[in-house]
Amino acid sequence: MLGGELLDRDHLSPQDRLDGLALLILRLGLAWFIFLWAAHKIITPAQYQDLARNIDGVEVSLAQVYLAGGVQIALCLMVALGMFRYISYGSLLVMHFFTVLRRLDGFFDPFAVNARGFPVNRNQVIDLAVLAAFIALVLLIRRDHFSIGGWLARHDLPRWWM
Repeated sequence: MLGGELLDRDHLSPQDRLDGLALLILRLGLAWFIFLWAAHKIITPAQYQDLARNIDGVEVSLAQVYLAGGVQIALCLMVALGMFRYISYGSLLVMHFFTVLRRLDGFFDPFAVNARGFPVNRNQVIDLAVLAAFIALVLLIRRDHFSIGGWLARHDLPRWWM
């Protein structure tokens, strides 16, 4: 009977499967988006030292840049797998929110162009869309069926993985 009970718990309605698929796509896209920035910290750490110095007015060591990139990569992997969902999804949301706060001035002039006619505040618009997507992912975490946390929740297994 145990095998039958497991199959019943794995049965998702068509709407549950659709919701799970939508959130899987959203989760993987967001993890990839942040992963690229995190990997860039590992590949070109001096650029991030310059950004911290010129934008935030702080000095950071190469070790600090590598540590930040490594932590972000680990969180991206957890998000991609749907592990420790509240912690991993929430951590990336908070990190991205900090990025948005640092760039607020660009939101007030979204159509600014430089001397060559290139739009210089276009990334801020992308930042808002990504922030909205992270908020949606966190709000819909209970519908995230195609994740490790979702599978564990359906099988009443340890909640600390959720």
